[in-house]
Amino acid sequence: MNGTIGTPGTPETAGRTAGRTAGPNTGRTFHVIVVGSGPTGLLLAGDLAAAGIPVTLLEKRPRKISNLSRAFALHARALEQLDSRGLADELEAVGKPLARLGLFGGLTLDLGDLPSRFRHVLVLPQYEVEKVLERRAAEAGVEFRNECEVTGLTQDAAGVTVHVRGGESLRAAYVVGADGMHSAVREAVGLPFPGRSAIRSVVLADVLLAEQPEALLTAAAVGDAFAFLAPFGDGYHRVICWHRGHDVPDREPVGLDEVREITRLALGKDYGMHDARWMSRFHSDERQVPSYRVGRVFLAGDAAHVHTPAGGQGMNTGLQDAANLSWKLAAVLHGHADPGLLDTYQSERHPVGRTVLRSSGALIRLAMAKGTMLPVRSGLIRAFGLVGPVRRRILAQITGIGYRYPAPRGAHPLTGTRAPDLALEGGGRLYEALRGGRFVLVTPGPDADPGPDPDDTGKRYGDRLAVAHWRSGRRTAVLVRPDGYVAWAGEDAQAPDVEKALATHVG
Repeated sequence: MNGTIGTPGTPETAGRTAGRTAGPNTGRTFHVIVVGSGPTGLLLAGDLAAAGIPVTLLEKRPRKISNLSRAFALHARALEQLDSRGLADELEAVGKPLARLGLFGGLTLDLGDLPSRFRHVLVLPQYEVEKVLERRAAEAGVEFRNECEVTGLTQDAAGVTVHVRGGESLRAAYVVGADGMHSAVREAVGLPFPGRSAIRSVVLADVLLAEQPEALLTAAAVGDAFAFLAPFGDGYHRVICWHRGHDVPDREPVGLDEVREITRLALGKDYGMHDARWMSRFHSDERQVPSYRVGRVFLAGDAAHVHTPAGGQGMNTGLQDAANLSWKLAAVLHGHADPGLLDTYQSERHPVGRTVLRSSGALIRLAMAKGTMLPVRSGLIRAFGLVGPVRRRILAQITGIGYRYPAPRGAHPLTGTRAPDLALEGGGRLYEALRGGRFVLVTPGPDADPGPDPDDTGKRYGDRLAVAHWRSGRRTAVLVRPDGYVAWAGEDAQAPDVEKALATHVG
């Protein structure tokens, strides 16, 4: 099923290919095909459709939001991305904020000092996120094709042909595989998925509890046992538990007595769990593909990287993959950017995925520390309490707000950093200005504005750029990308400098 790898064509070539029949028995042609309707695929497809790019989303499951998800938390950076799409407040109304996040050995993260509008973890099941993202994607015009299983693909210089079960083939300028750990797209392009199983025989159960936990999220590790409890919001709780000494195949049946026993060992009691509506067993891997791009095919989310659930970073990392890639694909397909921009998806997101894999693995190993690892864990807990930079670094990494992307040599120190939700003149916020998938140029106030005339700029860049002013007296000019990262910045920049930055980045 390996595809024939072609070199990326020009935007003009892609545009001619998309939207018309590509040849006998190849079916319709689309600008972009996204495979997989989890949070990553839904955000990506919705972004592209909102930008005017025809999108088809393929999903092998029936069209039904599943409650069998493992993710239960949205961190600050993911909430910021959703805020820039006008979705965060809706999810905030459904979920429950958690201001302190427990990790291991009594170590907790106080999120109250986060430099973000969202100084908490939002606890809600993944399917609630999917509901909102699916509605947005449908309203933007995404074509959903459920019960449509990808069996292979081939590439050429002009596009990608996706083969689906039943003999049909679809044509696209680009394909994004967001189809999970067992990605058919990753297999089709022949990419390895190196890594290993970090935890075996993890047990999942959705149960009712006779006694409610003291905390919104409950997690602890004692000896060889680990357990985690999170609420669904409908009376049921998800239990994730693991016993180091009970390593059995995933196909081994799970009984409620096993779930109760491991939970009691880890948490001291089982909270009177009863009436399990679903139970399963799985293993948690640590894996990452060497490349997130092969020709015209990209991988995102769990198709590109999987890791332990420690810290709740999985869904959040996938959402940020999608936010990084979507605006770049739209810019290239609209002819506003050179196709080389797409290479920055690998250089920006692959290092983040590698860091998340390592950090989540370290967290689970420290939580389950024994013997010689116990002094290491104790030392880290002491350092966390005493050394501010250590605490801030861990906090920034887990919440996602601390990552920055590579910047050219000699660039302003802000280049590549995440832009906080800046206060803008007139009472607005940066993440409101970013809505619509546009760049935002933030300059000093009108009396000292070094930038171009906003009316003139609006005519040239249309809805691809919003021009705003600092509410404060800051003199820095900042160009923020659609994904909320700084593309360019300059101190006391003059109009020609700003114009050059706009031409380079906005197109």
